[in-house]
Amino acid sequence: MLYSFLTSLIESFSFLNVFKYITFRTGLSVVTSLTIIFLIGNPLINYFARKQITGPIRQDGPIDHIIKKSGTPTMGGLMILIGIVISTLLWADLNNIYIWIVLFVCTSLGLLGFLDDYLKIKFKNSIGINAKLKFLWQFIISLTAIVALVYFTDHENISKLYVPFFKNLILNMGLFFIPFGIFVIIGSSNAVNLTDGLDGLATVPVMLVALSFSLICYLVGNTIFANYLQIQYIPEVGELSVFCGSIVGSCLGFLWYNAPPAKIFMGDTGSLSLGGSVASVAIIAKHEIVLAIIGGLFVLETASVIIQVVSYKLTGKRVFKMAPIHHHFEKKGWAESTVVIRFWIISIILALIGLATLKLR
Repeated sequence: MLYSFLTSLIESFSFLNVFKYITFRTGLSVVTSLTIIFLIGNPLINYFARKQITGPIRQDGPIDHIIKKSGTPTMGGLMILIGIVISTLLWADLNNIYIWIVLFVCTSLGLLGFLDDYLKIKFKNSIGINAKLKFLWQFIISLTAIVALVYFTDHENISKLYVPFFKNLILNMGLFFIPFGIFVIIGSSNAVNLTDGLDGLATVPVMLVALSFSLICYLVGNTIFANYLQIQYIPEVGELSVFCGSIVGSCLGFLWYNAPPAKIFMGDTGSLSLGGSVASVAIIAKHEIVLAIIGGLFVLETASVIIQVVSYKLTGKRVFKMAPIHHHFEKKGWAESTVVIRFWIISIILALIGLATLKLR
């Protein structure tokens, strides 16, 4: 909104030309969303505390979680969503269809997560929405986004899968791209949800993924940099850097309240929307495999759950003391802060490896 208004005044005020630069607006997006979180954070937390909007704590988890985390407000993802949406609407080019697609995924999965959190709070259990119904809605949201990408954009390479570290290894998936894209969005959404089990654990890795893809989208959408790095050039994708910037700012602001000991949890409202958002950006920028590298922590957390379930069903034995894997290390005696910080370090290393794929080809 502000972007369109300010650029319309360039002929009268030439200094406003700076708002045409994606890098400048991405910086504004970070600052705006961060400021919004700081403004609404404490009032929202206090309101949730008064209304006892608190999520259930896993009874089979570490004992100190039940003692320390009971009564902590949840649905903090609501403030993240507010920061992302307002910041993006202010500074992004709203004539760009990619912006509307990622906003659709973000808000739709956020509403689904909000309903899931609400039912958990209302019935005071960890069930929430029926698992099959939840998956169905994730499928519908993802399908809508992918179909919109295929049929309503000029994305010529949308059905292609680019393999990192190789210049010319490109797989044309054809119609198989639709189920693939759905899998990426649903998988990423649920992976972030599984990771969100300790104070600040999911927040920083999501922020790192968004920060990385802010750079990737800018490079992919710039013909000079794309040709130099020998990566695919996709027109108008650079605008997604502004959206990624809003995620970075919102997560950074949320971390202020979510750092151990957390004053509020993001809940499914935040985790589902954030996971789906970064996945949709990766799909549009054609860096889906790089998403799996940079977001490798989420892959690890999901894999630990799958391994645990399969092992128990086939052999009756558990591979981990508890899944997801962050709880396994807690059961082994690691302090929560130790697990969180070490997992952050892993995420930083994976982000550097993922970004290295842009040059190592």
